[in-house]
Amino acid sequence: MQGLIGKKIGMTRVFDAQGQQIPVTVVQVGPCVVVQRKTRATDGYEAVQLGFEEQKEQRVNKPRLGQFKKAGVKPQRILQEVVVDEGDEIKVGDIVKASIFEGVTHVDVIGVTKGRGFQGVIKRHRMAGGPAAHGSGFHRRGGSIGCREWPARIFKNKRMPGHMGNSSITTQNLKVVAVRNEDDVILVRGAVMGPTGGIVLIRKAIKKAAKAS
Repeated sequence: MQGLIGKKIGMTRVFDAQGQQIPVTVVQVGPCVVVQRKTRATDGYEAVQLGFEEQKEQRVNKPRLGQFKKAGVKPQRILQEVVVDEGDEIKVGDIVKASIFEGVTHVDVIGVTKGRGFQGVIKRHRMAGGPAAHGSGFHRRGGSIGCREWPARIFKNKRMPGHMGNSSITTQNLKVVAVRNEDDVILVRGAVMGPTGGIVLIRKAIKKAAKAS
């Protein structure tokens, strides 16, 4: 099993053996129930569909409810597909917990950033803006966006005002500080995207594993 669905609890700090404080994000990982098992023979690849956080039946549409009844599990609010290793003996209905991260040193976290709405270039792209001097009417703006006769257009990907945040990103190689199986939580060094209570996917770090091999 390569990863689990989790929920961001918040940030705190812990102290190491030398008394140095470490900023950590507390993430509840699981327990997740296996809703569907995909195999190379039937689907062309090895994966499982995990469910996280139970939900009332009346809040689930009929196609999804039929899927849960076929699997023999209670309705789940969040569904996410996770790759599994070849030969993993995992089946529908199994409960997966934080213990899969024991011995893992680094993880990747996938989630959605906080939405900031429509923002200008100062906040969105960290532009400097104009001078705050006497008589200046040019402050929190981006300035020129192109020339006149040539190229007679605005280049693609020009940094301009627009919607900021609420986008899916991946933070790679976050160090695992501790795994607490009794609480189903994992402590990772540094910040994790999204608000408190936001849903994230935590997986074993891909690049660290490739480098180690």
